[in-house]
Amino acid sequence: MSQLYNKLLEDVRFQEGIKACINCGTCTAICAAAEFYNYDPRIIADTVQSRNEEKIENLLKSETIWYCGECMSCKTRCPRGNAPGLIIMALRALSQELGYFVESEKGRQQLFMKRVVGGWILTYGYCLYLEGIGTNMYAEQGPIWDWRQKNWGKVLDRLGANYKGEGNGILRKIPEEALDEIRKIFEVTGGTARFEKIEKFSKEKAEAMNLKFDDGIDNEYFQHIYSHNNNTHNIE
Repeated sequence: MSQLYNKLLEDVRFQEGIKACINCGTCTAICAAAEFYNYDPRIIADTVQSRNEEKIENLLKSETIWYCGECMSCKTRCPRGNAPGLIIMALRALSQELGYFVESEKGRQQLFMKRVVGGWILTYGYCLYLEGIGTNMYAEQGPIWDWRQKNWGKVLDRLGANYKGEGNGILRKIPEEALDEIRKIFEVTGGTARFEKIEKFSKEKAEAMNLKFDDGIDNEYFQHIYSHNNNTHNIE
């Protein structure tokens, strides 16, 4: 049996996600991602069900597994109770674990997610941190957003938020003891180790691509994975 398939079997999401695909294509018909990307959940299920080592490895290195939005529409329609969305979660986790994610453009963007969203969660306790969304990287926000960035306190006070305040309320300051608990959860569940692997494999890829790599978002490799698009992802 394929070693990679055995590794997938260790993931409870994979166990729940694939029972017996009959290749009917119902999942693809309902899939939102399939409308826009070169993505077919039926083929994903069929590939892992084949237990073919080479095919699964290619899948782990591909753009394909990063197109799914994990909306789980596939689960609601499958006549056999399969859930390609759960299969995708297991494939993504294994791709990160083995370092295969850096072999695809979309996969390399995992470093962005780790340093930005992941960093916000561990530092501030929020997966979306307002002061981190400036027009220097998100130009589409426009000049009004620049003004808001400088006046968050006034704006959010008018909306009834408790921005960076102590105690209860929307956008309040998260107490340090709560942040410590979040970090402990990451450590116990393997999140911290996974983040370290994303950094390790990303650094190795940056060296292979001859791009400068360091902490933060202001370096060649990070800016490359954030802005580069090979324009092969969407359906023609």
